[in-house]
Amino acid sequence: MSNVWKFATLAGMFAVLVPIALFAQSAEEIKNQISTQRGQLEALNKEIAAYEKELQAVGAKKQTLQSAVNSLDLSVKKTQTKIKAIQNQISTTELEIRELSGHIVDKEAAISIDSAAIAETIRNLHEAANASLVEMVLANNSMSDLWDDTEATISIQDTMHKHVESLEVAMVELTEDRDAEEKKRAQLVSQRNDLKSEEQSLAVQKKEQTALLTQTKNQESNYQAIIAQKTAAKKSFEQALNDLESKLQFTLDPSKLPAAGKGILRWPLDNIRITQQFGRTADSGRLYSSGTHNGVDFAASIGTPVKAALSGTVMATGNTDAISGCYSYGKWVLLKHANGLATLYAHLSQINVAEGGSVSTGQAIGYSGNTGYATGPHLHFTVYAAGAVQVRPLGSGKGCNAAVMPVSAMSGYLNPLDYL
Repeated sequence: MSNVWKFATLAGMFAVLVPIALFAQSAEEIKNQISTQRGQLEALNKEIAAYEKELQAVGAKKQTLQSAVNSLDLSVKKTQTKIKAIQNQISTTELEIRELSGHIVDKEAAISIDSAAIAETIRNLHEAANASLVEMVLANNSMSDLWDDTEATISIQDTMHKHVESLEVAMVELTEDRDAEEKKRAQLVSQRNDLKSEEQSLAVQKKEQTALLTQTKNQESNYQAIIAQKTAAKKSFEQALNDLESKLQFTLDPSKLPAAGKGILRWPLDNIRITQQFGRTADSGRLYSSGTHNGVDFAASIGTPVKAALSGTVMATGNTDAISGCYSYGKWVLLKHANGLATLYAHLSQINVAEGGSVSTGQAIGYSGNTGYATGPHLHFTVYAAGAVQVRPLGSGKGCNAAVMPVSAMSGYLNPLDYL
């Protein structure tokens, strides 16, 4: 048998060897672990949904100390379960990355084998091409053998072509797998950040629970007295705010605002349930002394991450509760956006940003709560024409009038649902 013929056989063997599954022993085990993790995640998500349903039921009941404590208990349990769910997702992602890594190693092995086969093929073809006719005749027993070698050379060229195609396919698959792995890693980083946020919100909820029991001394009468005090102070605050807003002048220029449309702003919460609409509604005349609501209220248990509706700059933050008896926005954050809008997030339990800082769309800027005047935990969300909103004391003098907060002429308030 000639050298060319021998290599044709060798090249064929290389074709059979590709690809090699280097992680065959652990691949099935990893798949089973991923399947188990996904089953656990499904169970955790059902548990979270059950807690959410219970929270809505508690929120619909008359305000009592026990219902407030129950709500906080459910919020803590829900957040703990969400943390478990995120940890499960992180573990699943890590397993998927391991699985992808195994595929990548397999592709690299296939490329290495094909590269060796192609290099050997080229060397043999080069030797065959440089052999003289006399050498070829002498190397073969007959002209028949010579023609056989010629045909073998053609066969080798065909094999080399197939190896080149195999190498190109392996390279494409390797690139795709690497891209997938990078996306998985980015997802893992995001999940870990979410986990830190959820763990922090859990601490906020437990702190709120302790503060509530300390403030009320676990007495229903004390709790009802606090609610009555908030209600009375709220009426005083609203009247002062209405007086100030009526004196402010602002001419709305639509050309300086984005055209109304869905998706201009993202929802400030992951799960949306609107409890109070913007403007004059069936309840606004009863709930607000002005007869109108200057934002949208969303149901949100204490400690729910509140997220920036759009990238921008932190125009200001504040806490009207710092002044005794001033039950208005409580802890609030005001963001200014490049498109001419500004957004307010109020009644927060904790603020995670500082004045002058930059935020990105979807970044957690704080956690929902019931600071200020709030009949229960929720997020108050206002959208302004950025040129209309001012951050200033409500009035002159002491008490709530000295509280610093965002204010605007009535024409500067915009319906958030026109942009969400």
